Amino acid sequence: MALAEAVGSRDAVGVRPRLVGTGVAFVGGVFLAVQGRLNGELGHVFRDGFLAALVSFGGGLALLLVIVLPARAGRAGLARLSEALRSGRIKWWQCVGGACGAFFVSTQGLTVAALGVAAFTIAAVASQVVSSLLVDRAGLGPTRQPLTVPRVVGAVLAVPAVAVAVADDLGSQSALWLAVLPALAGIGLGWQQAVNGLVREAAGSTRVTTLVNFTTGTAVLLVVCAVDVVVRGFPTAAPSEPWFYAGGALGICTIGSAVLAVRFTGVLLVGLTQVAGQLVGAVAVDAIVPTAGSRLSWWTVVGTVLTLLAVAVAALPSRR
Repeated sequence: MALAEAVGSRDAVGVRPRLVGTGVAFVGGVFLAVQGRLNGELGHVFRDGFLAALVSFGGGLALLLVIVLPARAGRAGLARLSEALRSGRIKWWQCVGGACGAFFVSTQGLTVAALGVAAFTIAAVASQVVSSLLVDRAGLGPTRQPLTVPRVVGAVLAVPAVAVAVADDLGSQSALWLAVLPALAGIGLGWQQAVNGLVREAAGSTRVTTLVNFTTGTAVLLVVCAVDVVVRGFPTAAPSEPWFYAGGALGICTIGSAVLAVRFTGVLLVGLTQVAGQLVGAVAVDAIVPTAGSRLSWWTVVGTVLTLLAVAVAALPSRR
């Protein structure tokens, strides 16, 4: 409540709420890195990244249904969202942001093998930065953010910083045309953050907004996996360790933190800060629990530091 009261208007957000929102989004990015490791291992055992993503989304959806529906506050939030839809204060297509997350995961499964992790990441981050700047400037989210010099400079710096972080995986690519898919996915992620903020305003609940995201994302992945299973068949093995199925819970933290933070920071800062948190989390995970044959590269460390610098620049206050 104190954070909400500190927000003066739709066009201006105080420095303290922006800093708190940035910290929340950063923590969400760290959770995203851990989720990525777990989903990656799950996909390796399944030999199917789409099914791993469906297990993650589906597990998160089941957990949210248990948390949100029995709670009076959760049911009240769903009722407020339903009323907002009926009255036209929010449109149905603004409630399907989770489909963009599902599309992002699907493009990973479709393109990473041919394109490479580095090229995929650079294409997705670059397009997400551009999309975030535009939706912030247009006021498509809960707050309107101007194109200030620090925000533009921070956004421009972020792309080469991420490129440095993934430089070890960047080699000659024979299928760079496939980069259009992660680029489209990155554009979708920027839009998703904006509409999630609007759903949060309508429902008055971060948990309800997260539930809506997981519902639409799971629906999309069910369709994708139905086709995938017809083509490739069901997996023949599954991990017995329970922590491999914790990706859904971590995804709830990631999406929930972004939903909470976007109203205080704008879409651009949420995206940049989550990328920075993801890189820091990936460095920590690789250092603490390295995978077989992996090594922590200095390129990754340097790129992570440069990404943090880009976030700091983008967060600087500036005259319009």
